[in-house]
Amino acid sequence: MINKLKPVILFLIIMTFVTNGFTQGGGIHKVGTTSLQFLKVSPDARTTAMGETGVSFLNSAGAVFSNPAGISSIPDFDVSVSYIDWLLDMSHTAVSAAKTFSGLGTFAIHGVMTNVGEIQETRVDHLYRDEETGIYNPGLTGNTFTPGSRVIGLSFSRYMTNHFTFGLTAKWAQEDLGIESASAIIFDGGVMYDTGFRSLQLAASIINFGPEIKYIDESYPLPQILTIGSSFYLLGPDNPMLFQTNQNQLMLAFNMVEARDYGQQYQVGLEYAFNNILFVRSGYKINYDIEGLTLGFGLNLANTRVDYSYNDFGEYFDSVHRFTVGFMR
Repeated sequence: MINKLKPVILFLIIMTFVTNGFTQGGGIHKVGTTSLQFLKVSPDARTTAMGETGVSFLNSAGAVFSNPAGISSIPDFDVSVSYIDWLLDMSHTAVSAAKTFSGLGTFAIHGVMTNVGEIQETRVDHLYRDEETGIYNPGLTGNTFTPGSRVIGLSFSRYMTNHFTFGLTAKWAQEDLGIESASAIIFDGGVMYDTGFRSLQLAASIINFGPEIKYIDESYPLPQILTIGSSFYLLGPDNPMLFQTNQNQLMLAFNMVEARDYGQQYQVGLEYAFNNILFVRSGYKINYDIEGLTLGFGLNLANTRVDYSYNDFGEYFDSVHRFTVGFMR
């Protein structure tokens, strides 16, 4: 057992130094001072139902959004489509597809589109009050504009050993604010490590690494995020931590998150599975301003999966709902 735990201890020591370097070298910025905030919205309903803890276990095409190393375990082909009913009448649609080539690795493509809807244009020179009718115009010009954002990405992942995988993503992201737009080439990277100790898996990812984004005459850094995660089965048929069962599985996952524009955050999630068909999930986010409880469920039938997640956003915002449909062969 000691020999099996040595790589785990080494991994944790290395990631501790990486975390310290990320925090001290990159600098901690104030909340709201990073650009392209839509990149922080996780599309996949399975991981978001578990408090976004999927960095160490997600193994579908949707893994490209949290840790591209996760697509290595796709046996052949996988497609994932997600819809997010986001805050303030906004929505996100995400599509990802991955294909494994024997002896080479796994390639994936993905795209994300944000729909903000039409916004009425207002200008200071249109502010007035009609003296006869008393009608006040708050600056409306009669014109509308449609801001939005989009991402297109390409990922690659492969096994380096029987226990260790890595993944890389290059993506083009653009944000259109109506009067100004900006775009950049951005990179994600991640690793996953099967420790060989029971069902324990460790992982780490850095997403949204790239240049500052300039609007008019001001530049803002990307919302870079470092995540270190672990997951294991408490119950299950293969090397669980507690009890071996054939029909029931219970997985526990935990993440430590270092965000460029916030202090250290934590995520914890649980997933119960019956016969690998019905899934019930829950999670909690710690040290978030308004997020906390997450819930969800899923069905897996004939290589087709349907997942749903619920996100509580506190007293002043509506809850967020996500739906993901996937197919694997």
